[in-house]
Amino acid sequence: TAPSRVKSWPLRDLAQGTVSLTFLCPPHTGYAQEKKVVKSKVGEKVGLPCCHEIPTSESLQNYRVYWQKNITEVVLAYAAGKRISEPNSVRYENRTEMDPRNLTLWISPMEILDNGPYRCVVQYLRLSQNPMVVCDEPVNLFVTADFSEPNLTAEVSADSCESTELVVMCSSYGGFPKPKLSGALNNMSVVWNASWVTESNLSPYNITGKLSLNVTQDVNITCSVEYNGFTKSTSLLLKKTNDCVLPTVAPSYSVITASSIIIVIFLLAISLAARYLPRHVCSYCHKRQDSVEQDVKEGTKPPVSCKLTSETSFV
Repeated sequence: TAPSRVKSWPLRDLAQGTVSLTFLCPPHTGYAQEKKVVKSKVGEKVGLPCCHEIPTSESLQNYRVYWQKNITEVVLAYAAGKRISEPNSVRYENRTEMDPRNLTLWISPMEILDNGPYRCVVQYLRLSQNPMVVCDEPVNLFVTADFSEPNLTAEVSADSCESTELVVMCSSYGGFPKPKLSGALNNMSVVWNASWVTESNLSPYNITGKLSLNVTQDVNITCSVEYNGFTKSTSLLLKKTNDCVLPTVAPSYSVITASSIIIVIFLLAISLAARYLPRHVCSYCHKRQDSVEQDVKEGTKPPVSCKLTSETSFV
């Protein structure tokens, strides 16, 4: 068995002044301790459970209780039933309290900076002996700050009769922890080009996503912000803006050639007809006119009379 480790914390006892309180860390047992997990939201009151509950036959005066964060920061401490003030727990002043029986640490109102690992260390005080460690277990606190409802906007970058090119933006702000951005286009998953802005890893996040789309018909797009098991979503109907009539297909080269030949032949036929028909008609007219004139002349000649002379009669 590995020897126990010893740590000392300079604490200020309310009645006795500054003393050095020493507690023992439990030896390594060969396996990792299972961490309890507590989730809370900014502004709420949360309780972190301790690993020990004081029996009804005893009181808090028989114990030392340390609530630590990140091992180096003392959040709250009790010794012999009295609360001890610590310089490095100023941020928790007037925000923490402990149940005197089950030793639960209550923090209110919750802040993003409270996010992180905690430990509850309980020691039993023995006369003329070093304090005995009763328990030392970790608790993980996950703090969540709600993001704003995602804001979806779309801007037309190019437009034609066939399609509309859009640049879609999705943004949300003021949340924690670092979120993921997901989306769907008519129930089909899409991947956003996302970027984050934050002052530190324990500060609120702002997230923005960008997506380029080529829309040929009206579609519905959804943007979802996912963080620490929570989701906020917004949907937007994207409309194809230009519904112009598609132009007719230009005729092929062979059709154009055939049409041109037909037109040329038609024009030649008209030209020939225009040159031939007048002569034919006029020739026919002259012949008819000559025939009529001849008939008229013949009709105007005096009739031939048959005169019988005496000589002929006697014969």
